[in-house]
Amino acid sequence: MRIAVDARELTGHPTGVGRYLSELLREWQAAGVDRRHTLQLYAHTTPTLVPPGLEAALRILPGRGGTRWEQWDLPRALGRERPDVVFAPGYTAPLAAPAPTVVAIHDVSFFAHPEWFAWREGLRRRLFTAWSARRARLVLAPSAFSAAEIVRHTAVDTARVRVVYLGVRRPATPATGHPAPLVLFVGSLFQRRRLDVLIEAFARVAATRPEARLEIVGANRTTPRVDFAAALAARGLGDRAQLRDWVDDATLDSLYREAAVFVFLSRYEGFGFTPLEAMAHGAVPIVLDTAVAREIYGAAAWRVPEGPALTADVAAAMAALLDDAGQRARYRAEAAPVLESYRWADTARRVLGCLEEAAGA
Repeated sequence: MRIAVDARELTGHPTGVGRYLSELLREWQAAGVDRRHTLQLYAHTTPTLVPPGLEAALRILPGRGGTRWEQWDLPRALGRERPDVVFAPGYTAPLAAPAPTVVAIHDVSFFAHPEWFAWREGLRRRLFTAWSARRARLVLAPSAFSAAEIVRHTAVDTARVRVVYLGVRRPATPATGHPAPLVLFVGSLFQRRRLDVLIEAFARVAATRPEARLEIVGANRTTPRVDFAAALAARGLGDRAQLRDWVDDATLDSLYREAAVFVFLSRYEGFGFTPLEAMAHGAVPIVLDTAVAREIYGAAAWRVPEGPALTADVAAAMAALLDDAGQRARYRAEAAPVLESYRWADTARRVLGCLEEAAGA
Protein backbone atom coordinates (compact mmCIF):
# COMPACT_ATOMS: atom_id res chain seq x y z
CA MET A 1 0.00 0.00 0.00
CA ARG A 2 1.30 3.45 -0.90
CA ILE A 3 0.66 5.97 1.87
CA ALA A 4 0.97 9.68 1.05
CA VAL A 5 1.58 11.89 4.09
CA ASP A 6 1.20 15.66 4.33
CA ALA A 7 4.46 16.37 6.18
CA ARG A 8 4.33 20.19 6.36
CA GLU A 9 4.14 20.10 10.15
CA LEU A 10 7.61 18.51 10.32
CA THR A 11 9.24 21.69 8.99
CA GLY A 12 10.56 24.72 10.85
CA HIS A 13 10.05 24.52 14.63
CA PRO A 14 7.44 21.75 14.87
CA THR A 15 4.82 22.02 17.59
CA GLY A 16 1.99 19.65 18.57
CA VAL A 17 0.94 18.27 15.18
CA GLY A 18 4.56 17.99 14.04
CA ARG A 19 5.49 16.02 17.13
CA TYR A 20 2.43 13.82 16.66
CA LEU A 21 3.44 12.97 13.10
CA SER A 22 7.10 12.52 14.03
CA GLU A 23 6.21 10.01 16.75
CA LEU A 24 3.99 8.07 14.32
CA LEU A 25 6.81 7.87 11.78
CA ARG A 26 9.27 6.81 14.47
CA GLU A 27 7.00 4.00 15.65
CA TRP A 28 6.20 2.87 12.10
CA GLN A 29 9.91 2.68 11.40
CA ALA A 30 10.53 0.65 14.57
CA ALA A 31 7.68 -1.72 13.63
CA GLY A 32 9.04 -2.29 10.12
CA VAL A 33 6.02 -0.79 8.38
CA ASP A 34 8.22 -0.01 5.37
CA ARG A 35 8.40 -3.77 4.67
CA ARG A 36 4.65 -3.81 4.04
CA HIS A 37 3.87 -0.30 2.84
CA THR A 38 5.53 2.56 0.99
CA LEU A 39 5.59 5.92 2.74
CA GLN A 40 5.71 9.09 0.64
CA LEU A 41 6.14 12.40 2.49
CA TYR A 42 5.17 15.72 0.91
CA ALA A 43 6.31 19.10 2.22
CA HIS A 44 6.91 22.64 0.99
CA THR A 45 10.47 22.72 2.35
CA THR A 46 12.92 20.29 3.94
CA PRO A 47 11.52 18.79 7.17
CA THR A 48 13.51 19.18 10.37
CA LEU A 49 11.85 16.49 12.51
CA VAL A 50 12.02 13.33 10.38
CA PRO A 51 13.27 10.35 12.43
CA PRO A 52 16.84 9.34 11.45
CA GLY A 53 17.00 6.51 8.94
CA LEU A 54 13.31 6.63 8.08
CA GLU A 55 12.56 4.55 4.99
CA ALA A 56 10.32 7.04 3.22
CA ALA A 57 10.52 9.02 0.01
CA LEU A 58 10.33 12.80 0.31
CA ARG A 59 8.81 15.14 -2.26
CA ILE A 60 9.51 18.85 -1.87
CA LEU A 61 6.79 20.93 -3.53
CA PRO A 62 8.14 24.48 -3.15
CA GLY A 63 5.71 27.03 -1.80
CA ARG A 64 4.54 28.68 1.38
CA GLY A 65 2.84 25.59 2.77
CA GLY A 66 -0.52 27.25 3.28
CA THR A 67 -4.01 26.58 1.97
CA ARG A 68 -3.05 27.12 -1.69
CA TRP A 69 -0.24 24.57 -1.36
CA GLU A 70 -2.56 22.09 0.32
CA GLN A 71 -5.45 22.49 -2.12
CA TRP A 72 -3.53 23.02 -5.38
CA ASP A 73 0.12 21.94 -5.32
CA LEU A 74 -0.35 18.81 -3.23
CA PRO A 75 -3.36 17.39 -5.14
CA ARG A 76 -1.52 17.86 -8.46
CA ALA A 77 1.44 15.85 -7.14
CA LEU A 78 -0.87 13.19 -5.72
CA GLY A 79 -2.63 12.96 -9.07
CA ARG A 80 0.66 12.15 -10.77
CA GLU A 81 1.78 9.54 -8.23
CA ARG A 82 -1.57 7.95 -7.35
CA PRO A 83 -1.21 6.76 -3.73
CA ASP A 84 -3.65 4.30 -2.19
CA VAL A 85 -4.47 6.53 0.77
CA VAL A 86 -3.65 10.08 1.90
CA PHE A 87 -2.94 10.88 5.56
CA ALA A 88 -3.49 14.48 6.67
CA PRO A 89 -2.30 14.78 10.30
CA GLY A 90 -3.25 18.42 10.88
CA TYR A 91 -6.99 19.24 10.72
CA THR A 92 -7.45 19.65 6.95
CA ALA A 93 -6.81 17.62 3.80
CA PRO A 94 -6.69 18.25 0.03
CA LEU A 95 -10.32 18.14 -1.06
CA ALA A 96 -9.39 16.96 -4.58
CA ALA A 97 -7.13 14.13 -3.43
CA PRO A 98 -7.27 11.24 -5.95
CA ALA A 99 -7.40 8.65 -3.14
CA PRO A 100 -9.28 8.07 0.13
CA THR A 101 -8.17 10.48 2.85
CA VAL A 102 -7.75 10.04 6.59
CA VAL A 103 -7.63 13.34 8.47
CA ALA A 104 -6.68 13.88 12.11
CA ILE A 105 -8.68 16.69 13.73
CA HIS A 106 -7.20 17.42 17.13
CA ASP A 107 -9.84 19.89 18.34
CA VAL A 108 -12.51 22.20 16.97
CA SER A 109 -11.99 25.22 19.21
CA PHE A 110 -12.50 27.48 16.18
CA PHE A 111 -16.08 26.18 15.99
CA ALA A 112 -16.78 26.03 19.72
CA HIS A 113 -15.25 29.45 20.46
CA PRO A 114 -14.95 31.54 17.28
CA GLU A 115 -14.26 34.61 19.44
CA TRP A 116 -10.77 33.22 20.14
CA PHE A 117 -9.73 33.61 16.49
CA ALA A 118 -9.30 36.44 14.02
CA TRP A 119 -12.40 36.34 11.81
CA ARG A 120 -10.56 35.46 8.57
CA GLU A 121 -8.45 32.73 10.20
CA GLY A 122 -11.43 31.34 12.09
CA LEU A 123 -13.57 31.23 8.95
CA ARG A 124 -10.82 29.49 6.97
CA ARG A 125 -10.36 26.88 9.70
CA ARG A 126 -14.09 26.22 10.04
CA LEU A 127 -14.72 25.88 6.32
CA PHE A 128 -11.76 23.69 5.43
CA THR A 129 -11.97 21.51 8.53
CA ALA A 130 -15.66 20.80 7.95
CA TRP A 131 -15.13 20.13 4.24
CA SER A 132 -12.14 17.88 5.01
CA ALA A 133 -14.09 15.89 7.59
CA ARG A 134 -17.03 15.32 5.26
CA ARG A 135 -14.76 14.41 2.35
CA ALA A 136 -12.54 12.05 4.38
CA ARG A 137 -13.01 8.30 4.48
CA LEU A 138 -12.11 8.36 8.19
CA VAL A 139 -11.60 11.12 10.77
CA LEU A 140 -9.25 10.59 13.72
CA ALA A 141 -10.06 12.26 17.06
CA PRO A 142 -7.67 12.22 20.04
CA SER A 143 -10.38 11.78 22.70
CA ALA A 144 -14.02 10.84 23.13
CA PHE A 145 -14.73 14.48 24.01
CA SER A 146 -13.12 15.67 20.79
CA ALA A 147 -14.93 13.05 18.72
CA ALA A 148 -18.30 14.26 19.99
CA GLU A 149 -17.33 17.88 19.30
CA ILE A 150 -16.20 17.06 15.75
CA VAL A 151 -19.50 15.32 14.98
CA ARG A 152 -21.50 18.18 16.50
CA HIS A 153 -19.74 20.97 14.66
CA THR A 154 -18.91 19.42 11.26
CA ALA A 155 -21.92 17.10 10.82
CA VAL A 156 -19.65 14.24 9.80
CA ASP A 157 -21.15 10.75 10.14
CA THR A 158 -20.28 9.30 13.56
CA ALA A 159 -19.48 5.95 11.93
CA ARG A 160 -16.51 7.53 10.16
CA VAL A 161 -14.91 8.95 13.33
CA ARG A 162 -12.30 6.94 15.23
CA VAL A 163 -10.98 7.83 18.69
CA VAL A 164 -7.22 7.28 18.75
CA TYR A 165 -5.49 8.48 21.90
CA LEU A 166 -2.09 10.08 21.55
CA GLY A 167 1.06 8.79 23.18
CA VAL A 168 3.36 10.26 25.80
CA ARG A 169 7.06 10.88 25.39
CA ARG A 170 8.74 9.18 28.33
CA PRO A 171 12.15 10.11 29.77
CA ALA A 172 15.14 7.97 28.81
CA THR A 173 15.88 7.48 32.50
CA PRO A 174 13.35 7.49 35.37
CA ALA A 175 12.48 10.78 37.04
CA THR A 176 14.19 11.31 40.38
CA GLY A 177 11.25 12.79 42.25
CA HIS A 178 13.39 15.63 43.66
CA PRO A 179 12.49 18.59 41.45
CA ALA A 180 13.47 22.21 41.88
CA PRO A 181 10.87 24.86 42.84
CA LEU A 182 10.11 25.39 39.17
CA VAL A 183 6.67 26.02 37.67
CA LEU A 184 6.50 25.13 33.96
CA PHE A 185 4.15 25.73 31.04
CA VAL A 186 4.75 24.22 27.57
CA GLY A 187 2.47 24.78 24.59
CA SER A 188 1.44 27.40 22.08
CA LEU A 189 0.27 30.55 23.84
CA PHE A 190 -3.46 31.05 23.26
CA GLN A 191 -5.92 33.14 25.28
CA ARG A 192 -7.85 29.99 26.14
CA ARG A 193 -4.83 28.65 28.05
CA ARG A 194 -5.08 31.46 30.60
CA LEU A 195 -1.45 32.52 30.81
CA ASP A 196 -2.71 35.67 32.54
CA VAL A 197 -3.97 33.57 35.44
CA LEU A 198 -0.74 31.56 35.56
CA ILE A 199 1.38 34.72 35.76
CA GLU A 200 -0.78 36.32 38.45
CA ALA A 201 -0.95 33.11 40.51
CA PHE A 202 2.80 32.62 40.27
CA ALA A 203 3.42 36.24 41.35
CA ARG A 204 1.40 35.58 44.51
CA VAL A 205 3.30 32.39 45.25
CA ALA A 206 6.72 33.84 44.42
CA ALA A 207 6.22 36.72 46.86
CA THR A 208 6.87 34.34 49.77
CA ARG A 209 9.09 31.79 48.01
CA PRO A 210 12.27 33.47 46.80
CA GLU A 211 13.61 30.33 45.10
CA ALA A 212 10.52 29.71 42.95
CA ARG A 213 10.93 30.17 39.19
CA LEU A 214 8.58 30.18 36.21
CA GLU A 215 9.36 28.89 32.71
CA ILE A 216 6.97 29.48 29.80
CA VAL A 217 7.78 27.75 26.50
CA GLY A 218 5.64 28.29 23.41
CA ALA A 219 5.01 30.49 20.40
CA ASN A 220 2.74 33.45 21.10
CA ARG A 221 -0.41 32.89 19.01
CA THR A 222 -2.79 35.11 20.93
CA THR A 223 -5.35 37.14 18.97
CA PRO A 224 -5.42 40.02 19.75
CA ARG A 225 -1.78 39.70 20.73
CA VAL A 226 -0.90 39.73 24.43
CA ASP A 227 2.56 40.88 25.53
CA PHE A 228 3.41 38.30 28.18
CA ALA A 229 6.93 39.65 28.65
CA ALA A 230 5.41 42.98 29.66
CA ALA A 231 2.98 41.19 31.97
CA LEU A 232 5.86 39.41 33.72
CA ALA A 233 7.79 42.67 34.06
CA ALA A 234 4.74 44.47 35.44
CA ARG A 235 4.50 41.89 38.21
CA GLY A 236 8.20 42.26 39.03
CA LEU A 237 9.04 38.78 37.74
CA GLY A 238 11.69 39.74 35.18
CA ASP A 239 14.47 37.86 37.00
CA ARG A 240 12.22 35.01 38.24
CA ALA A 241 10.62 34.00 34.95
CA GLN A 242 11.77 33.08 31.45
CA LEU A 243 9.67 33.21 28.28
CA ARG A 244 10.84 31.28 25.20
CA ASP A 245 9.15 30.64 21.86
CA TRP A 246 10.75 27.25 21.37
CA VAL A 247 13.40 24.93 22.85
CA ASP A 248 15.03 21.79 21.46
CA ASP A 249 14.13 18.34 22.76
CA ALA A 250 17.12 18.08 25.12
CA THR A 251 16.26 21.40 26.77
CA LEU A 252 12.58 20.48 27.00
CA ASP A 253 13.46 17.16 28.64
CA SER A 254 15.63 19.01 31.16
CA LEU A 255 12.84 21.46 31.98
CA TYR A 256 10.33 18.66 32.47
CA ARG A 257 12.72 16.88 34.84
CA GLU A 258 13.42 20.02 36.85
CA ALA A 259 9.80 21.11 37.25
CA ALA A 260 7.81 20.37 40.39
CA VAL A 261 4.59 21.78 38.96
CA PHE A 262 3.21 22.01 35.42
CA VAL A 263 0.36 24.48 34.91
CA PHE A 264 -1.97 24.12 31.91
CA LEU A 265 -5.16 26.10 32.42
CA SER A 266 -6.74 25.45 29.04
CA ARG A 267 -10.45 26.04 28.72
CA TYR A 268 -10.68 23.88 25.60
CA GLU A 269 -8.47 21.06 24.29
CA GLY A 270 -8.96 17.98 22.17
CA PHE A 271 -6.34 16.10 24.20
CA GLY A 272 -3.47 18.17 25.64
CA PHE A 273 -0.37 15.97 25.80
CA THR A 274 2.17 18.34 27.39
CA PRO A 275 0.65 17.82 30.88
CA LEU A 276 1.05 14.07 30.33
CA GLU A 277 4.66 14.52 29.25
CA ALA A 278 5.30 16.57 32.39
CA MET A 279 3.58 13.86 34.43
CA ALA A 280 5.87 11.22 32.87
CA HIS A 281 8.88 13.24 34.02
CA GLY A 282 7.64 13.55 37.59
CA ALA A 283 5.94 16.96 37.61
CA VAL A 284 2.37 17.33 38.89
CA PRO A 285 -0.03 19.07 36.47
CA ILE A 286 -2.50 21.72 37.58
CA VAL A 287 -5.31 21.90 35.01
CA LEU A 288 -8.78 23.34 34.66
CA ASP A 289 -11.54 20.93 35.62
CA THR A 290 -12.94 20.25 32.13
CA ALA A 291 -14.51 17.20 30.51
CA VAL A 292 -11.37 16.39 28.52
CA ALA A 293 -9.13 16.86 31.59
CA ARG A 294 -11.22 14.34 33.50
CA GLU A 295 -11.09 11.92 30.56
CA ILE A 296 -7.35 12.17 29.89
CA TYR A 297 -5.60 12.94 33.20
CA GLY A 298 -7.91 11.25 35.68
CA ALA A 299 -6.79 11.59 39.30
CA ALA A 300 -3.16 12.27 38.37
CA ALA A 301 -3.68 16.03 37.90
CA TRP A 302 -4.81 18.68 40.37
CA ARG A 303 -7.99 20.06 38.79
CA VAL A 304 -9.25 23.53 39.64
CA PRO A 305 -12.75 24.79 38.76
CA GLU A 306 -13.12 27.82 36.54
CA GLY A 307 -14.75 30.71 38.33
CA PRO A 308 -14.11 34.02 40.10
CA ALA A 309 -11.67 32.35 42.53
CA LEU A 310 -9.59 30.73 39.77
CA THR A 311 -6.40 32.72 40.36
CA ALA A 312 -6.54 32.15 44.13
CA ASP A 313 -7.24 28.43 43.62
CA VAL A 314 -4.32 28.04 41.21
CA ALA A 315 -2.00 29.90 43.57
CA ALA A 316 -3.08 27.68 46.47
CA ALA A 317 -2.55 24.50 44.44
CA MET A 318 0.82 25.75 43.22
CA ALA A 319 1.95 26.62 46.75
CA ALA A 320 0.82 23.28 48.16
CA LEU A 321 2.68 21.29 45.49
CA LEU A 322 5.86 23.35 45.76
CA ASP A 323 5.94 23.06 49.54
CA ASP A 324 4.75 19.51 50.16
CA ALA A 325 6.77 16.61 48.72
CA GLY A 326 4.22 14.18 50.14
CA GLN A 327 1.45 15.87 48.18
CA ARG A 328 3.50 15.58 44.99
CA ALA A 329 4.21 11.91 45.75
CA ARG A 330 0.50 11.14 46.03
CA TYR A 331 -0.19 12.58 42.58
CA ARG A 332 2.88 10.80 41.16
CA ALA A 333 1.47 7.49 42.40
CA GLU A 334 -1.75 8.18 40.51
CA ALA A 335 0.21 8.99 37.33
CA ALA A 336 1.60 5.50 36.62
CA PRO A 337 -1.71 3.80 35.65
CA VAL A 338 -2.85 6.88 33.72
CA LEU A 339 0.31 6.96 31.61
CA GLU A 340 -0.07 3.29 30.70
CA SER A 341 -3.03 4.24 28.52
CA TYR A 342 -0.92 6.51 26.30
CA ARG A 343 1.82 4.81 24.31
CA TRP A 344 2.97 6.02 20.91
CA ALA A 345 3.35 2.43 19.70
CA ASP A 346 -0.38 1.88 20.29
CA THR A 347 -1.23 5.20 18.62
CA ALA A 348 0.86 4.36 15.56
CA ARG A 349 -0.64 0.88 15.28
CA ARG A 350 -4.19 2.23 15.41
CA VAL A 351 -3.53 5.05 12.95
CA LEU A 352 -1.97 2.57 10.51
CA GLY A 353 -5.01 0.34 10.92
CA CYS A 354 -7.25 3.26 10.00
CA LEU A 355 -5.15 3.99 6.91
CA GLU A 356 -5.39 0.34 5.85
CA GLU A 357 -9.13 0.36 6.49
CA ALA A 358 -9.61 3.50 4.42
CA ALA A 359 -7.53 2.18 1.53
CA GLY A 360 -9.23 -1.19 1.63
CA ALA A 361 -12.69 0.35 1.67
